[in-house]
Order: sequence, then C-alpha cells, then structure tokens
Amino acid sequence: MEDSKKIKILLAEDDTNLGLIIQEYLISKQYDVDVAENGELAFQKFLKNFYDICVLDVMMPLKDGLTLAKEIREINSEIPIIFLTAKSLKDDVLEGFRVGADDYVTKPFSMEEFLLRIQAVLKRTSHQTNPAKKTDYNLGIFHFDSLKQLLTKKDGTQKKLTTKESQLLKMLCEHENQTLERNLALKSIWEEDSYFNARSMDVYITKLRKLLKDDPNIQIISVHGRGFKLIKT
Repeated sequence: MEDSKKIKILLAEDDTNLGLIIQEYLISKQYDVDVAENGELAFQKFLKNFYDICVLDVMMPLKDGLTLAKEIREINSEIPIIFLTAKSLKDDVLEGFRVGADDYVTKPFSMEEFLLRIQAVLKRTSHQTNPAKKTDYNLGIFHFDSLKQLLTKKDGTQKKLTTKESQLLKMLCEHENQTLERNLALKSIWEEDSYFNARSMDVYITKLRKLLKDDPNIQIISVHGRGFKLIKT
C-alpha cells in the first residue's frame, strides 16, 4: 500500500510503552500513525498534518483528551474520534460522546478489538460523509459550485474562479463559522506551509473578500495567529 493511500491516525497517549505498542501494531496493519505523549503536543500535530481519525486518551498531561477533542471539533467537525479510557465510569463515557466521540475503548483492550473498532468507525463515518460530500454552497446572494468553480449571484452574474480560489473557498465553506487553520489550508492546497505560500494564500483571501463584498452578510475574517473564518450572518 502506498503511503498516500494509507489511513493516517493521530494517537494521543501519555503511556509511552502503550503508545509504542499501538503504533507498531497499527503500522504492521498498513496504517500511518503519529504518536503524541500529551494533549498539547497532539493538538500541534493536528494543526500541522492531515489525519483520517484521532485516537485520544482521556487522561493526559497539559491537555486532557476531552479538552483536546473539543478543540479538534472546532476545526474539523467531521473527523472521527475514538477515546481511550482506563475508567469504565458511565459519566466519562457520556462526556466523551457529548464532546463528539464516535466510540470509546476501555483499557486494557486487545489489539484485535481495537483495530476492529477503528475500522468500524472509519467505515461508518466515511459512509456518512463521502457520498454526500457537498460541492454546492449557498452564500447569501451567491451560489458556489465548487466542481464547476463558478460563483453565481442571484442576478445571474457569474464569475469563474481559479483552481486555488475555488479550493480555498470550498475549505472555508466546509468550515463555515469555524476557524480554518492556516496550516491546514496550506498543506491541503499548497502542500507546504512555507512563508511564500502563506503570503500567496493571503492574496487569495483578499481576492475572495472582493468577490463576496456585494453581500455584507458574508464575511471572511482573520483569526489572529490561527487562520480565517467564513461568517454567514
């Protein structure tokens, strides 16, 4: 299996030995796994890389798994999350689901069961999101067709977007009223978060703002130190 085809997993686990065991096992099953030993490090990795699923230990130093999940959900509302917990307390499980968990695994667990849980969650969530992946978006007086790269006003006026304009606007639409992290957009569209590419993205943001300026209820705001947010009021 090529690296580009592998499922990429973010594993946040403060038990170094357990983290290594899980990582080695999943790698042997053709998964790509990044391990973080605390919640803060895991969040930084999440901002800089693409992941298909997150596996988060509930109890971690610097930032616990529940807090980490909330922050991840603010950036990506769809990415699957599985919690690892040493407790079987009902309140822990319920709180995990409240913050957006797709499943949880109670320690100790067998690797075979753990793998099956991951596969089941990936299958379920991809089933929910992939076939219905949106390509059309209503933005106030505008309609955006990301496949045709067309921005159409209600009066029928059309503007053909460039590929990067379309890709960036689509990501903003997917994160509507949420912060689109700068690193995520750069990795996705420019494939590298270099200084030059960051300045290039700023130029495209300015272009999109000009294209949408006829509707005062649609704004692209800058979130200091993080990225951009498409606001619909």
